[in-house]
Amino acid sequence: MISKILFINGPNLNLLGEREQSQYGSMSFDDLKKKCMEKSKNLSIELDFIHSNIEGEIINMIQNANTKYDGIIINAAGFTHTSVAIRDALEIYKKPKIEVHISNIYSREEFRHKSLISSVVNGGIFGLGVEGYNLAILAMNDLLNENK
Repeated sequence: MISKILFINGPNLNLLGEREQSQYGSMSFDDLKKKCMEKSKNLSIELDFIHSNIEGEIINMIQNANTKYDGIIINAAGFTHTSVAIRDALEIYKKPKIEVHISNIYSREEFRHKSLISSVVNGGIFGLGVEGYNLAILAMNDLLNENK
């Protein structure tokens, strides 16, 4: 059976390749999406790779995921440090969840050191650049195969 994964990307990630390349690299969001779609296809995973700058939209995506997806991978970006509402939505979602960040949030500004969502996900990948996205897909695949 094919697994379905929702990969949520939060605010400003649509500007990858344009913003702080020292933190996020030079790959564009569209190229990252293609790379992730290819990786998921090779694993027989159906991947929906989406982006929103709007907190409420992300919450709606998480709430609607329960009946549509086997797992969620999320880079909540700036909302990682501020959104109790996204954290609560993720806590309600009882299937596997992985947090991913391109940069190492723990080696950046002090306000980025606190992730409100880390305590409600299965695990996290931080600071490995865009390769962290493929690692998150692999890790999710493993989590889902353990539960079969």
